[in-house]
Amino acid sequence: MKNVFVSIINFNGRENTFSCLAELDKIKIQDFSITVIVIDNASEEKFDIGPNFLKNMPLVFIRNSENLGFAEGHNVGIRYALGRGADYVIILNNDTLLDKNFAREMVEAASKDSKVGIVGPKIYFAKGFEYHKGRYEKEDLGKVFWYAGGQMDWKNVIGHHRGVDEVDRGQYDNTFETDYVSGCCMLITRKTLEKVGTFDKKYFLYYEDNDLSQRARKHGFKIIYEPRAVIWHKNAGSAGGSGSSLQDYYITRNRMLFGINYAPIRSKVALIRESIKLIKSGRKWQRIGIMDFYRRKFGKGSYRIEP
Repeated sequence: MKNVFVSIINFNGRENTFSCLAELDKIKIQDFSITVIVIDNASEEKFDIGPNFLKNMPLVFIRNSENLGFAEGHNVGIRYALGRGADYVIILNNDTLLDKNFAREMVEAASKDSKVGIVGPKIYFAKGFEYHKGRYEKEDLGKVFWYAGGQMDWKNVIGHHRGVDEVDRGQYDNTFETDYVSGCCMLITRKTLEKVGTFDKKYFLYYEDNDLSQRARKHGFKIIYEPRAVIWHKNAGSAGGSGSSLQDYYITRNRMLFGINYAPIRSKVALIRESIKLIKSGRKWQRIGIMDFYRRKFGKGSYRIEP
């Protein structure tokens, strides 16, 4: 029997976490076991759950003494899982709703081909969390894509979610290899983690999923999108919303780190030129993010995350 561990981070998001755990408790389990790990990233709100909180699967609660971010926070869960015989680790945002078969479909997709290293599901916006709420008919809500595979524009060093904002009409119902899988939900095989390593903690938050995807691809693993696995995302529910100062800082800084590591030479030169412009005229936290990149100030960096 395959051992699957699900890693979830909580940071002052108790309601989302409880909701996500309730969703996990209802999923179908077949030919594999599931253990859920909740890592609390030093939340200020009171948060504590026992091993018997879930009815249908074991639950492990780990409290970090400081906020380790998405990357190293999940690394705590990954190391715990690998140390206890995990065959697969599913990284899952706490602000998600789940189809009852999502885990089974991801495990099956990974089991079919030994070269598969990372699997990503079809991800819709949760109802009411769409970018353009007035665009859709009532019956379309819950079927608007947030992610249907990841595509990299290497010229501009920007990752795009395939299908984002489109209503699902069956246009992305084929399994295929993709450039990267979103950390909102990704299954990683044990073989991949042992050969490639865990998330790079320098990223702290944002781009760590793409970095891991690129490292896996360089080692010959396939990164695939599996549309039969389905979840819904309460977009930016854990990060203060799109366009926040938190996103300005970490996305700006980490895009530089990611681009310098993986982009073609011409794109790296363009990134450096763009960074000089941002230092002069960017928003406050964009400017600080660029300066921290050049100062090699990674991890949590200069941004102070408030509860």
